[in-house]
Amino acid sequence: QVQVVESGGGLVQPGGSLNLSCAVSGSDVAGSNIGIYSMSWHRRPPGEQRELELVAGVASGGIITYADSVKGRFTISRTRRTVTLQMDSLKPEDTAVYICNAGVADGMTKYISWGQGTRVTVSS
Repeated sequence: QVQVVESGGGLVQPGGSLNLSCAVSGSDVAGSNIGIYSMSWHRRPPGEQRELELVAGVASGGIITYADSVKGRFTISRTRRTVTLQMDSLKPEDTAVYICNAGVADGMTKYISWGQGTRVTVSS
């Protein structure tokens, strides 16, 4: 039903910038009243198989959360069904697969939908 697709990852030198985008698709092609109550970015560093780190998120009401490690460098923003992550002053330790999720409200049903991730590599 609801699909989450990320884009914008790639290779960047330390100190550089990337902009990640995430969009919800698949369930609103017929004018559905589905709502997205939150969107966020997590990341999985190299070698990490089971745990994700919350990077930034926007909850209902516009409440924004950042991980301490990215405050002042990353900026999250969203529209109704998209979210972007502007990443500046990138460091090698930011290297990870970045995964977007969306909190979905479809009628009386709420669930979390995850994307497949986009890889960010910070290296000279």
